[in-house]
Amino acid sequence: MPSDNFAMQAGLFNQQQLAQHTPMMQQYLRIKSEHPQILLFYRMGDFYELFYDDAKRAAQLLDISLTARGKSGGDPIPMAGVPYHAVEGYLAKLVKLGQSVAICEQVGDPATSKGPVERKVTRIVTPGTITDEALLEDRRDNLLAAVWQDKAGFGYATLELSSGRFSLCELKNEEALQAELQRTQPAELLYPEGMAAFNLIEQRRGLRRRPQWEFDLQTAITQLNQQFGTRELSGFGVEKAELGLCAAGCVMQYVKDTQRAALPHIRAIRLETQADTVQMDAATRRNLELTQNLAGGIENTLASVLDKTSTAMGSRLLQRWIHRPLTNIQTLKQRQDCIRALIDADISELKDYLKQVGDMERVLGRLALRSARPRDFARLRQAFAQLPAIRTFLASLDCPPMDNLGREINEFPALLDLLERAIIDNPPVLIRDGGVIAPGFNAELDELRALSKGATDYLERLEEREKQRTDIPTLKVGFNKVHGYYIEVSRGYADLVPPEYVRRQTLKNNERYIIPELKEYEDKVLTSQGRALALEKQLYDALFDELLPQLFELQLSGAALAELDVLSNLADCALRFDYQRPQFSEEPGIQYDRGRHPVVEQVLNDPFIANPLALGNQRRMLIITGPNMGGKSTYMRQTALIVLMAHMGSFVPAENARLGPVDRIFTRIGASDDLASGRSTFMVEMTETANILNNASANSLVLMDEIGRGTSTYDGLSLAWATACYLAEKIHAFTLFATHYFEMTQLADSMQQLANVHLDAVEHDDGISFMHAVQEGAADRSYGLQVAMLAGVPKPVILAAKAKLQELERNESQPSGNIAPAPPAQLDFIQQQDPLRKHLKRLNPDELSPRQALDMLYELKRLAQD
Repeated sequence: MPSDNFAMQAGLFNQQQLAQHTPMMQQYLRIKSEHPQILLFYRMGDFYELFYDDAKRAAQLLDISLTARGKSGGDPIPMAGVPYHAVEGYLAKLVKLGQSVAICEQVGDPATSKGPVERKVTRIVTPGTITDEALLEDRRDNLLAAVWQDKAGFGYATLELSSGRFSLCELKNEEALQAELQRTQPAELLYPEGMAAFNLIEQRRGLRRRPQWEFDLQTAITQLNQQFGTRELSGFGVEKAELGLCAAGCVMQYVKDTQRAALPHIRAIRLETQADTVQMDAATRRNLELTQNLAGGIENTLASVLDKTSTAMGSRLLQRWIHRPLTNIQTLKQRQDCIRALIDADISELKDYLKQVGDMERVLGRLALRSARPRDFARLRQAFAQLPAIRTFLASLDCPPMDNLGREINEFPALLDLLERAIIDNPPVLIRDGGVIAPGFNAELDELRALSKGATDYLERLEEREKQRTDIPTLKVGFNKVHGYYIEVSRGYADLVPPEYVRRQTLKNNERYIIPELKEYEDKVLTSQGRALALEKQLYDALFDELLPQLFELQLSGAALAELDVLSNLADCALRFDYQRPQFSEEPGIQYDRGRHPVVEQVLNDPFIANPLALGNQRRMLIITGPNMGGKSTYMRQTALIVLMAHMGSFVPAENARLGPVDRIFTRIGASDDLASGRSTFMVEMTETANILNNASANSLVLMDEIGRGTSTYDGLSLAWATACYLAEKIHAFTLFATHYFEMTQLADSMQQLANVHLDAVEHDDGISFMHAVQEGAADRSYGLQVAMLAGVPKPVILAAKAKLQELERNESQPSGNIAPAPPAQLDFIQQQDPLRKHLKRLNPDELSPRQALDMLYELKRLAQD
């Protein structure tokens, strides 16, 4: 956009300059000046139009035509538009691209307006605040988030507007913030001007810079108290979380600015603490492929295997459970009890009821915002009809936790009756054209509709009468939206047209007329149609007033139904996949028999080879050796996923699973360049390793795969050796340490808490068969050449590699294997340089006088003695 046009849109032009434009463009520029950074959809008739740079951006983003309208400063004004009836599809595309849109509607009456019809922005659609069904992914949370930073750390808040779920947390460092961003994946992220750690978020889509005052603590407290109707926030347990409150205040301000409506469904805010959950950093969430695989898709993830929920709200809750495994054993045991009770019952009937409930959570969100559509009310009616049967089913289970859940699901017979009487069986998508309110609900509406529907009979009688009176056999009586009612006569009978017929429209072969009687009837019918539509909209709006007083109880029921859906889904998974109930113990350790990887076993054509695991106080680290493709990584990941599933409250793919306290799960598996940050593969590997060594505890589960492979053999082996020693002797974490350095297996000879296990393979001719079975002891070789052959490496290369391997083995060029465990004092990655050597390096003998040389000799002797 030329700089002068941008200035006008920013509200910088004076009245004289604005006067150069038409009144309509003046109106547009004034409205646009209030929203300079986002696209403005300006309603003109049947289209939403965009002008200037907005038009150019929209044409590129939406692949629509760029045209022009009038001129500004002698240049055509760029223009693009989309039909109003298809706007949702265009908005969905823009939202996915991280764009925000201000919707400007006609709010004035064209019949009474002098000049342009009054218009104003009625809503702002942003990626994090959308609630329209057409714009949302139904099985994924759509979060608005804000981050605040000061010297004490980070405050982070998220809001799911469609459900009203509002939470905050405080994070001590950058790693914790990255983990939280990876967990929540906000659709839109608000951040303050001048944020010091902007590099952590700059690659994210949907970023919105906000002024510093929106993060002011006192402003935030005032905003939240006003929203919740409270005097203080201590009832929510968040009053001391000042960093989180700063972020939450910005979220609240932003959502009020964009929605421009009351938000009655946002009733509380919850403090999330790290102590409540088994912590996982961003790398661990990626490596375990919980809800997103390494390629960025959703296939072959833990969620894709576990998620057979009946409702979209259940699916979203399941994903939250996956990403927030709990440490509260009492809550986990209650979930297990519910799953056990559902396994023993026939849950197929329950799942059918839940399917009929649908996405009640998001329907209630639109109800709260008064944006619910006719089919939302039909869905609520259908959901209400299922509640008595669901409560009866739950009452039949002998399970106290399930009884508690059942008490949170209320029945709403009065609301069900209201919606059954008020809404037709299959309502249209929108209320604007009417036909939503059921016959018999309102007598006045029925009378107005009857008058309108009686038009067909009247027109048929009028047509027959006029044919007989005029002797015109082709005479027809019709109606269209532009010209209203008419009498149509073909040109061949024009001489028979009576004088009282007044010409209304001329066509190629016909003439259309109006008579006083038909005009009077037209006025009566059109007036009744307009009155009927206006009355229907009033009755529709009144439905919101009837339902909203019970919004809180409705939300509680929706949340309980979502939890019931997840529990019944996990019970179904336990039945279908043969999952078993794990046991929790206060004694440290992780043990299970016949463990399987929940995802890999579902994609394999061959039977999955189940394996045991035993970690405890006397056995805290396993050094895992074996061939590439032998199953080391699968064995490690399955352990992490079994632990995670247990801390969701789920049954697990293992027998006799027994778990002690677990506070964190770490993974160092695989690596790739981080070119955007200028980090090599090895640097990424070392950064993740450092994070583990600095944050793991004795109750952490650590998976380390092939440490040190990104550097030279001796450097890599030394780093792997020192890392294993530090984890075993200093941290005492429960560790699975996979390696191809066979020298590592010697650690078991000097460390009691460390043991060797391996996954074996059988070589035949030049081929290899992987057994995938975990056995005690160290592997004897890695079968690297055989795996290379399986991968299709040309045979001459394999033969040359064999020859070189034999030469190296003869010359004993491999690392000796006689490396002894380094004592704790020698575990530093970088040794301090020898002072004597350091002094000599700085010395230049040619610059010393005889006296200085003698003094230096005494100094060197002193250093050597120290």
